[in-house]
Amino acid sequence: MSRIGKLPIAVPTGVAVSVDKDNAVTVKGPKGSLTTQVDRDIAVAIEDGTLTVTRPTEQKRHKAMHGLYRSLINNMVVGVSNGFTKQLELVGVGYKATLAGTTLELALGYSHNVYIALPKEVTATAITEKGKNPIVTLTSIDNQLLGQVAAKIRSLRKVEPYKGKGVRFVGEIIRRKAGKTASK
Repeated sequence: MSRIGKLPIAVPTGVAVSVDKDNAVTVKGPKGSLTTQVDRDIAVAIEDGTLTVTRPTEQKRHKAMHGLYRSLINNMVVGVSNGFTKQLELVGVGYKATLAGTTLELALGYSHNVYIALPKEVTATAITEKGKNPIVTLTSIDNQLLGQVAAKIRSLRKVEPYKGKGVRFVGEIIRRKAGKTASK
């Protein structure tokens, strides 16, 4: 049995979970509402404030989907109750981030600034303190969308291994390479 798939999901107070006849799971909470379509072979049951996901057979396909849908539903429950946050750090001379409405403007060492239109489900803040690297904080109730937006921003200027310049997650460890050594 899948170690992740067999774990029950505790539904906190203030969060309502419903499963319709098409096996679409809807989770409503204080921060918003999320819906996902679950494969019709996977059964989702709600009992006494806990949610369980079960599979019909031991087929490889069912085993793969068992843990997947349990994780997706758990992320939806956590998202509508607490929300998710990712922080990106801009490391480099002259790197800046400013926010104008739902558009994030990044100066990443190119000859032009990069503009990113954020989805309405994702909110951002840009903090710049003197002597420190700018930090962009992204928050959302949808973990998949948040990760996709953060990965898109990070891909604009990947961290290079020699000086460590680029866009990275806060707390991310970068393997540094040694530069050229002078020969005698």
